[in-house]
Amino acid sequence: MKLRVGLVGLGDLWQSRHRPALRALSDRFEVKAICCEVAEKAKLVASEFSAVPMDGFRAMIEREDIDAMLALAPDWAGPLPIMAACEAGKAVYSAAALDISPDQAKDIRNRVDASGIAFMAELPRRFAPATLRLKELIATRLGRPRILFCHERLPVEGQADRLRRGDYCPLVWRHVMELVDWCRYLVDVPPQTVLSASHESPSNDGQAFYQMVSLDFPPNPTDGIRPLAQLSLGHYIPTKWKDALAFRRPASIQVCCERGMAFIDLPNSLIWFDDAGQHTESLESERTVGEQMLIQFHRSVTSLVRNRSDLTDAYRAMQVVLSANESARTGQRISLNHED
Repeated sequence: MKLRVGLVGLGDLWQSRHRPALRALSDRFEVKAICCEVAEKAKLVASEFSAVPMDGFRAMIEREDIDAMLALAPDWAGPLPIMAACEAGKAVYSAAALDISPDQAKDIRNRVDASGIAFMAELPRRFAPATLRLKELIATRLGRPRILFCHERLPVEGQADRLRRGDYCPLVWRHVMELVDWCRYLVDVPPQTVLSASHESPSNDGQAFYQMVSLDFPPNPTDGIRPLAQLSLGHYIPTKWKDALAFRRPASIQVCCERGMAFIDLPNSLIWFDDAGQHTESLESERTVGEQMLIQFHRSVTSLVRNRSDLTDAYRAMQVVLSANESARTGQRISLNHED
């Protein structure tokens, strides 16, 4: 079944992620219409995909030849296109699920539940080929995760206002949310408590340029050991010091499991160890992250089984980051009461 889709917004990842994925999956997706804040850009992309450029997202979503909406620019129109899709009964793929206020996120969850539409939040680290392979190893060779170390080092300019994604979610928050969701996905249970510390930006713009987050998970049912995740995000090296930015960069994530450990460098590099020694896997031949996510969305729309876990997990990641910011302010570990 080929899904006829309308695009709302063409964000920063259009050229590197979404455009190549839609091209590669032309047998599953047909772009019918495009609504973008820059009219000339919409016309250009519409011409490339033999689609129709449109001025209003609501009119586009209500078209009879549209089966689903891809919301690809979270900094434009906010959650309104998602609300319109719920009203029209159209499936939604959203790159904006982590870039809205908590109240809006709860409202969207309620609207999606009431409408019964298929909804998928864009959580790219989950769908990296190395992550998918690690999940297989956890189930077969390595056993349950016990300790996770997850670090991301970015240029200080990366937290500037011009690179914010949405009015409610600074880019640094977005990165921490994705790291939180990544660890939760690998451990396969929500964290119970969070402890955080941060170092404020020298520009005093209210954004942390370094933040550490410690997540404590429920004990494993087999051995009673509590998994622990240590996350950190740093914006403290200027782009002009590019040699320092790349110097001895840590693995994207290090996971110590019951019967071995693994190191991931996104998106395709995985090195893991067990009693037999070192195993190196390069997954360059696998489908890209963008393709993996769109394939999953296609399955969720065409399947008779409805999946809302992505939306719940995105909301949970938002709750964890808000609690982490409160912990950094007070210096106290905070219990997490997840809402389902």
